[in-house]
Amino acid sequence: MPAVIHPTAIVSPRAELAGGVSVGPYAIIGPRVTVGEGCIIGPHAILETFVTMGARVKVGAGSIIGGDPQDLKYKQEETWAVIGDDCIIREYVTVNRGTTASGKTSLGNGCLLMSYVHVGHDCHIADGAIVSSSTGLAGHVEIGERAIINGMVGVQQFMRIGTFAYVGGHSGVRKDVPPYCRTDGEGVLGLNKVGLQRSGLSPESVEALAQAYRVFFRSSLNISQALERVKSEPMTPEVETLVRFIESSDKGVMV
Repeated sequence: MPAVIHPTAIVSPRAELAGGVSVGPYAIIGPRVTVGEGCIIGPHAILETFVTMGARVKVGAGSIIGGDPQDLKYKQEETWAVIGDDCIIREYVTVNRGTTASGKTSLGNGCLLMSYVHVGHDCHIADGAIVSSSTGLAGHVEIGERAIINGMVGVQQFMRIGTFAYVGGHSGVRKDVPPYCRTDGEGVLGLNKVGLQRSGLSPESVEALAQAYRVFFRSSLNISQALERVKSEPMTPEVETLVRFIESSDKGVMV
């Protein structure tokens, strides 16, 4: 099925549109943009340049994908915005391209960005993550698989939010948010029990995470001591993920 392009839309001859793509009124698709099969590009949306988009992505009205990174060190190098399959990008979202630091800004498969989300340069969002309305991600932010960030959250540059983490609304993230945990931006509140239930983890795996959580965040041990204690016992894959995240944190982990 050929692409369906509204007569008021502007599509560069240097763009590539797969079959079944729909381009709405007044949308603009610039050069060096590849749009995958079955994508829907809403009215007034802009795909600027150096964008690769997977299949069945929906881009809402007024969104801008592939704008220049907002970084004074950027000197018009060729960098990219890479969008995975089955993502939903709602109205007035901005996704800037990367810088030479990583070469791209990326979304995995099945991500949801709600209205007015900003994704800064060199951010990397893993599969199934949800970022709610009016949240801003500064540059170099990493978000793990199926993490959820609520509305009106500000995430400082170079922060990491672990897999299955949950960030409450109207908060700021200034330290790494550990996997499987809930936070209000001030500290860790507990495990993300709802997310863990939805994940299909066994009760034994959830209990192992709960035990590790108590050692890291509810004991008198410091982080080094807690790591030693947790690693002295057999670890499930989920606990190993938590340990690796904490060990690799450069900016400090929220506690």
